[in-house]
Amino acid sequence: MANCEMCGKESELFITDIESTRMNVCSGCAGFGKKIRRIEPEIKTHKQQKQQQKVEAAQKEPEIIQMIVLDYPQIIKRKREQMGMKQKEFARFISEKESLLHSMEVGKFKPSLKQALKLEKMLKINLIEDVEETKPEFAKTDSGEGLTLGDFIKKK
Repeated sequence: MANCEMCGKESELFITDIESTRMNVCSGCAGFGKKIRRIEPEIKTHKQQKQQQKVEAAQKEPEIIQMIVLDYPQIIKRKREQMGMKQKEFARFISEKESLLHSMEVGKFKPSLKQALKLEKMLKINLIEDVEETKPEFAKTDSGEGLTLGDFIKKK
């Protein structure tokens, strides 16, 4: 059996048109709209269950994303000063506009990943860091199931 998309109740479901939206709801919630047809219970094979387990496991794995470090303005400015260059010379050296370089050094402009990679390569500095991002767990109800529309509305 499956869960109702409105109240979360595990029961026999019906495809129901509720305010021009087709939803899979229990017989109690089907009264809020027009029943179209009953949903036949889906019997999963062993192979389908294994595939679903793999998908769920993959969703829990953390994702590695690349981000620009927070102190990029100080790093760029420090490197320019170490090289003994003025902003105009330095901008020409890295093939960027002087105004863009100034904006980066004061933190008004955050370079794109492509620009940051170019700066890292040319200046031999680190501007990009790998950050591990885990996907958030969806909120659960007291029964341990995920939240449904019914958890957000009040029935009369």
